Amino acid sequence: MMQPSLYYYLRSRSDLLHFIRMHPDWYRSLTRDPSQIQVLEEQAKVFYGRTLPQKIEKFGGKLQMVSMLMQLAGSTED
Repeated sequence: MMQPSLYYYLRSRSDLLHFIRMHPDWYRSLTRDPSQIQVLEEQAKVFYGRTLPQKIEKFGGKLQMVSMLMQLAGSTED
């Protein structure tokens, strides 16, 4: 059985709770070793695309799209 404090923490973080539901092995791991919560949070960040490299890549894609739209708008004005 999971520690009550850890359970309440997960209930307060719906993203982590959803991640655990998608990856039930984490439930077992946290029940055995609650200190693995930091590893779980890191894995969830990767899963949800919240790491710095993923954010930069997403921003670069949006910037490229805006650039292409501006080029398209510029070419239709001619």
